[in-house]
Amino acid sequence: MTAPLTHTEHGDAADARDGEILRTEAGSEVHGLALPGTADHDELGVFVEPPERVIGMAGALDHYVWRTRPEGHRSQHGDTDLVMYSLRKYLRLATAGNPTVLLPLFAPESSVLASSALGGELRGMAGTFLTLRAVERFLGYLDGQVQRLVNDDPKLPNRPELVAAYGYDVKYASHALRLGLQGLEIAERGTLTLPMPEADRERVLNVKTGGVADMGEVLAEIAKVRAATAEAAQSNPAGLAAEPDLDRISAWSVDAHRRHWELRGL
Repeated sequence: MTAPLTHTEHGDAADARDGEILRTEAGSEVHGLALPGTADHDELGVFVEPPERVIGMAGALDHYVWRTRPEGHRSQHGDTDLVMYSLRKYLRLATAGNPTVLLPLFAPESSVLASSALGGELRGMAGTFLTLRAVERFLGYLDGQVQRLVNDDPKLPNRPELVAAYGYDVKYASHALRLGLQGLEIAERGTLTLPMPEADRERVLNVKTGGVADMGEVLAEIAKVRAATAEAAQSNPAGLAAEPDLDRISAWSVDAHRRHWELRGL
């Protein structure tokens, strides 16, 4: 008889953990939006694959996942969700402006759980990834959260307990507002502050805790922030590059792999 699963795990744990160069808190904790007694613990990491997975025949290891809960079970307070990306996959996502993937680059030192010298170098290049493409990606993610909020996508349905308590899914709404405010910061100032600046954090927490009873009012606020972000991206007061410097990032990645393998005697 097969024992019941007690957690979720995907990928090669040994290769991912042995090659780790950076791991930080992610999710609501790093944004400064965790609610006492309700938040799970999210971590996001980066690892360098061994040479047999990059230039050999073993096959790429794009990511590794470990979750406290079994497959299909939502995380609860106190659970840990870990996602680690290979450096190559991480850089592809980061240069595309993926909002979640950018978090380890801007997480405060108090949220850095592990970092090698290469991890420090990667964080040192953080500004390279803040481009007009990233702003566009933040707005795309915002639109996705709004669509889930108003359409109740059956693949990603609204959380019934939140709808029962507040009349709408305040988590989707708060995610959308957060993404808009962070996109606006990038577009206006070329920075991404974590935890969020106090004023922005209070606006998002007000929505997340049900402080705005009318979903229409929340949608109007989100739309206003979205419009301001799109306008800032158009005028570009921060002087953002249209795209990341792929040549620089690629050259560093090649060198980082070589140095990591040499250090590990691989």
